[in-house]
Parts: sequence; C-alpha cells; structure tokens
Amino acid sequence: MHMKYSSTDVAPHTSPRLRDNMPIPRTTLRRIPLGHTKVMVTDVCLGTMTWGVQNTEEEAHAQLDYAIKERGVNFIDTAEMYPVPSTDPRWVPGTTEKYIGTWLAKNRDLRPELVIATKVSGFQAKSDTVANRTEPAGEPAPARLDRASILAACDASLRRLNIDYIDVYQLHWPDRYVPIGAFYGTAEYDPKKERHDAVPIKETVAALGELIAAGKIKHYGLSNETTFGVCEFVRVAGELRGARPGA
Repeated sequence: MHMKYSSTDVAPHTSPRLRDNMPIPRTTLRRIPLGHTKVMVTDVCLGTMTWGVQNTEEEAHAQLDYAIKERGVNFIDTAEMYPVPSTDPRWVPGTTEKYIGTWLAKNRDLRPELVIATKVSGFQAKSDTVANRTEPAGEPAPARLDRASILAACDASLRRLNIDYIDVYQLHWPDRYVPIGAFYGTAEYDPKKERHDAVPIKETVAALGELIAAGKIKHYGLSNETTFGVCEFVRVAGELRGARPGA
C-alpha cells in the first residue's frame, strides 16, 4: 500500500512533533507484521516513486516530514530505478533514493524506528539503472538478478540512501520472462518471449543470503511475481537452508 502526496497536500509544519530528537508518534495507524517477518510496520506505507520527476527534493522532504513526524508512518518504499516515469527527460535512476538519503542525514535519530524497503531491478536488456550504480555513471548495461548484479545494486542503494543496512530488499520484477502488463503491455503469456538464459532462482537466493549474512539487508521480498515464482523461491530457500522471502 502506498501513500503519496503532491506538494499542495502538505500543510505548513507547525506541530511540535517536528522538533528534532523526537520519536515517530503513535497515531491511529496500526502496526502489523510485515509478511512472514517480525518487522512491525504501519499499515500505511509511504510510496516515493514521484520524487525526482514530479516532485522536487524539497517536496520529498516535506512529504517525509508529514508522513513520519506528523502521521506516524514508519515504513518507506522506494527502488533503485525510481523516479518514474523513465520516459521523462529529467529522469535519472537513483534520484529518489538520494532524496531519502539527504533527509535521513538530517534525521539520524529516526533511523532505528524506520523500515526502509528498496528494490533491485529485474531483467532489462539495456538499463540506465545499471549505469547509475556507479559514480560517475557508466554505460547502460543489462539489468539481471545474478550474484554480481545484486551485490552491486545493493551497495549502490546503501550509498544513495546514506544507510548501512536495508530492512527489506525486494526483487522489483523477475529475471525470467513473466507477462507483467506494466512491462510487456499485456498480461497474456507469449511463449515467443521466453528466454533460455534466465538467471537461476538458486543463484539469486544465494546472493540475497550473502547480503543477509553481511548485515547489508535484514530481509528480502518479491515484487511483481507469480504464484509459481513465490513457490519456487520458497522451495529453493529451503533447499539452500537459507532465508525465505519475507514479503
């Protein structure tokens, strides 16, 4: 669930809760377990995908202040490819994470209470998101869910977010072909689009396990995945005796 505001929705900040060194307020928002984890999140999550194209950094910070310090939201969702739309000439992948990072730099005391979720991009034949994992940016390259790509993407997100661990690291979409309407224009399966070079789920799960062992992520999750895919990740995690997807 995402909560999004435009710049016109954020009222002037006059509440005493906006003072520094104050905890996230407990409001009428419920705290519930996230998926199969013990992580407690508000039942409203702050979505961020407009920050960097439709919203400025100042507006992003205002929305964070309002959602977290005023309304008590403790759950932030973002992705390495954000903002959207990627067709906008102002689009630079990773900008949204950077805006969150600059806000966190001013609100370090709130980090322990926050649940920050971000996403690594699934398959894309030529990706500017991959190019922007380094500073300075490199050349566009394929986005994959192999070990090297996942480790590099995680390090880039940690740097941009200005944090030393990610609470929930999600696979934005699969490496294998899945007929997702948002990416392929239709949810109808087309066997001609199957690829035989898809990264094995076992390699992806093992890489995520490395990140957990290194303390860089706490949990991982799936996004835009099928029932079959979820079952396969659970099965492979069991086979590797590793962590299952938490959400």
